[in-house]
Amino acid sequence: MRIYTFDTTLRDGTQGEGISLSVEDKLTIAQKLDELGIDYIEGGWPGSNPKDKEFFIRVRDLKPEHARVVAFGSTRLAKNTVEQDANVRALIEADTPVVAIFGKTWDLHVTRGLGIDLDENLKLISDTVGYLRNHEKEVVFDAEHFFDGYAANPSYALRTLEAAKKSGAQVLCLCDTNGGGRPSRIGEVVTEIRRRFDGVIGIHTHNDSELAVANSVAAVEAGAAMVQGCLNGYGERCGNANLASIIAILELRLGCETIGREKLTHLSSVCRFIGDIANVAVPNSQPFVGKSAFAHKGGIHVSAVLKDPATYEHIAPESVGNLRRVLVSDLAGRANLVYQLRQKGFSGHLDENAQRELLARIKQMEHEGHDLESADGSLELLVRSVMRPGVHLFDVVRYQLITGADGSNPLQTTATITLRIQGREHSATASDKSPVGALNSCLQTCLESRYPQVKDVHLTDYKVRLLGTREGEEARVRVLINWNANHEKWSTVGVSRSVVEASWNALLEAVRLQLMRLTEKAGSVETTA
Repeated sequence: MRIYTFDTTLRDGTQGEGISLSVEDKLTIAQKLDELGIDYIEGGWPGSNPKDKEFFIRVRDLKPEHARVVAFGSTRLAKNTVEQDANVRALIEADTPVVAIFGKTWDLHVTRGLGIDLDENLKLISDTVGYLRNHEKEVVFDAEHFFDGYAANPSYALRTLEAAKKSGAQVLCLCDTNGGGRPSRIGEVVTEIRRRFDGVIGIHTHNDSELAVANSVAAVEAGAAMVQGCLNGYGERCGNANLASIIAILELRLGCETIGREKLTHLSSVCRFIGDIANVAVPNSQPFVGKSAFAHKGGIHVSAVLKDPATYEHIAPESVGNLRRVLVSDLAGRANLVYQLRQKGFSGHLDENAQRELLARIKQMEHEGHDLESADGSLELLVRSVMRPGVHLFDVVRYQLITGADGSNPLQTTATITLRIQGREHSATASDKSPVGALNSCLQTCLESRYPQVKDVHLTDYKVRLLGTREGEEARVRVLINWNANHEKWSTVGVSRSVVEASWNALLEAVRLQLMRLTEKAGSVETTA
């Protein structure tokens, strides 16, 4: 069964708290949605603000290969004729092939909100839909608050759909606007609407009861053929239905056709791309596309997954473009470690005794607060150190920090460090606004004198967390630092009762790891006398 996908990230999604998209952002996301195979992209409300008006002008040059761009608006105001209504006129001027128009279906909203009688509201719907159809628009009628309206006054709610349908609306989209619906009731109502009306029935749900995806799927099972939502579930209050989850469920569980199995493998990357543009990261725990969606931590789970992934995975992660991850922590068994060694190309380098010792060390470090789940670089350094115990690249002789401000000048930190490299001491001094920046500059300067390639290692992010302590103990901090070098990314961790020492340890681990990697490649580490 073919189910049409309707993404409203650029309209309803931007009503979510903390979501703000520029015109360029919206155009970029629209391009990505089209590439994914989304059928309808709702771009905004051209009559409400200059940004959306500009979007609809510029999106004409986008020329999507698959998607149809949608302009959104409301039925005419009661005081206006449809020809004189500014919002309706803006919909025509947006020059999109499709218009989504919402109208009141709950009698409470008609009499209290609009302050008009029920028959007048039906006239607003029929006039607006008919006018848009006369301008050769495909019309999606969004039946606002339909499930609440149907519960309060079913005969009137049905009359609103009849008014839209008779005026030419191609899609009747039933909206759970307040997000209070439940799957069984949604299914019952959609079944009844499907029985009464031909053509495409749509569903638009909100997540206020954390049932938006379940409600959307129930609607499809009851006969809906269009699903509205937002990739990543952005939207007002608790968000819209997460269209990414819906697409995956429909394709992989119900056997429906949405974007197709080939494009489904791009789902995770597109969700993360949109998250980056919106500056709202995809939660690790987000189903199907989150970083943790196929992450395994418990030793028993991992042991089973290594034998057959189906034991603890409901689908293959590759089907939605995601990856299987096995975490190493204090809860890990030897199977976790074996998997990590295999993934990093170290399989066969450590015998069983070495693996047990390494796992014991990992659990002790986790107990101390190192969090090796997040610090993949620190874990790799630990493994490499066990594999190559004789490798000794440099020693720290001393390091010192002086922090202060001079008059009106901003606070500065001056760091001085001395390293011993192959029997010779190398010292450097550097100043920076932050202690970490000063230490990192010094460290790089000292090492570059012997290992020039260390200059390729760049600090990209720095996080500090206060760790819980038992009564009477001094607080400890954990520092996590993200790095990249030559397009390779990793993280290192340091733990101490001093934030400076924790940061210093994380800095040292980053450069030691990169140097150990390079020394394993014959002749890849350049040295100078």
